[in-house]
Amino acid sequence: MAISQAMCTSFKVELLSGGHNFNTTNYARTVNTADTFKVALYTSSATLDASTTAYSASNEVSGTGYSATGNTLSISQVPTSTSTTAWLSFSDTTWSSATITANGALIYNDTNGDTAVAVLAFGGDKTSTAGDFTIVFPSADSTSAIIRIA
Repeated sequence: MAISQAMCTSFKVELLSGGHNFNTTNYARTVNTADTFKVALYTSSATLDASTTAYSASNEVSGTGYSATGNTLSISQVPTSTSTTAWLSFSDTTWSSATITANGALIYNDTNGDTAVAVLAFGGDKTSTAGDFTIVFPSADSTSAIIRIA
């Protein structure tokens, strides 16, 4: 079992099909409301990589302060571009007073059938014991944002 950092291949296809809305000013849709994106935590027993297509409860973390399906994410930077790179980012997210161990996470679109967006690999188990477990997203810019298309 392994968790490998990746933008999910199915997400790339769904982007070209208009399957995800990260912006309330989306001109292609009649509903100008961003989709709801979530992040779920997984144990080292999970297999997550570019071929992951959807959220699954299999090998999801359990413990005090963590609820199945994870946290709802807030978009900190709506889609924008710099030079030839388009990008967006999320605000950091925290599970408070949590006693959990996670090896990685899956960002997924809760609005669009729980379809996978990206896999985050933590590089090993990360643990909190009756404390905050926080995912800190990289800087919201064209060279570091969590979602970039160059």
